[in-house]
Amino acid sequence: MNFPDNAAIKPFFCLRCYQKTPQFIQMKKIAYFSLLSLVILSFSSKAQSTNAETIKRYIKTPTGFFMVLRQGDDVLAQLENIAMIEKIPSASYSGMGFVNAKFGFFNFKTKEYEPKEFDSVELASMNGSIAWQNGKVSLHTHGTVTGKNFKAYGGHLLAATVGTGSVEITIVVHQQKLERIKEEPLGANVLNLGN
Repeated sequence: MNFPDNAAIKPFFCLRCYQKTPQFIQMKKIAYFSLLSLVILSFSSKAQSTNAETIKRYIKTPTGFFMVLRQGDDVLAQLENIAMIEKIPSASYSGMGFVNAKFGFFNFKTKEYEPKEFDSVELASMNGSIAWQNGKVSLHTHGTVTGKNFKAYGGHLLAATVGTGSVEITIVVHQQKLERIKEEPLGANVLNLGN
């Protein structure tokens, strides 16, 4: 439609004309690449979370299992999980790696653990046993950690999360199912050997 120069109303915007301008073409490219980036990030983050969930945590060995845990894994929860999944009657385990750890010293007067936490430390040694108590997995774990000053601290391990790196654990399975029983007046859970 043609408008005379002196027409009272002139068209304000021509979409066909604007689509040919360099500004429109640039905005179209930016929108396309932004959308493409969002799609790639979406698939990438989904793949990473799927990989973290599907990474094999342990393998069977002639004497039991060998476990490798990665950053963020809860060490004691993973030991409980393998005991339940594999129906381990009882076992001994040892491990090493890099953790954030919480130790506890058992106060026999209060019958409670007095906790102390250590972040970003080497797990120089971890030893423990798997048994059962009231139908649930019962772990008893001790360990030693060292910091960059090479001072060692240790005791009863109340919690441990894998820090940067990994934790490797060897689990030796025993054939007999063992139970822990709370002994009084001690007030502690003691491994019962069936006597």
